[in-house]
Amino acid sequence: MNPENSAIPAPREDDPLLSAGMKIAMQWGQVLDADKLKVALEALEPQLKREHQLRLKQLDLQARRQDAEERKGKRRHTLQMTGLVAGAVVGVAMLAAGVYTVKDAWWLGVLLCGPVFVAALKIFVLRRSDKSDVDAVLSAMKLGMREAGQTQQPPPPPPPVV
Repeated sequence: MNPENSAIPAPREDDPLLSAGMKIAMQWGQVLDADKLKVALEALEPQLKREHQLRLKQLDLQARRQDAEERKGKRRHTLQMTGLVAGAVVGVAMLAAGVYTVKDAWWLGVLLCGPVFVAALKIFVLRRSDKSDVDAVLSAMKLGMREAGQTQQPPPPPPPVV
């Protein structure tokens, strides 16, 4: 078969990919007659369908993964914001309790507004706790308990009955 006689149009010069494909098609057309080319293309069609189905499934899987990543990101953001709000509420409550109790038990006010306050906020907001935080809280609690034991005075004796 001669390219001038065939029903295949000449390749366009503006598209190199189309031009290369047309050249290959013309070469196959010269080697095979129309019936053999038709059989070869029909044998190739199922393979192309399988590849197409595989590509569709890959795209679907990729979309599902992307959706799962987005949901995971939203959950992570919600968890972080919840920790921030909870930390703010706990912090304000601890400060208020520390200020309220400082007039009756100064050691408790210092304990609530000191290392325990910092450690609690670090746990809620940063979601981590170091050994140094735990050590600071323990030493503050020991000091507070020691001071509480020293500052407690026995109740005054009852007034004499007359």
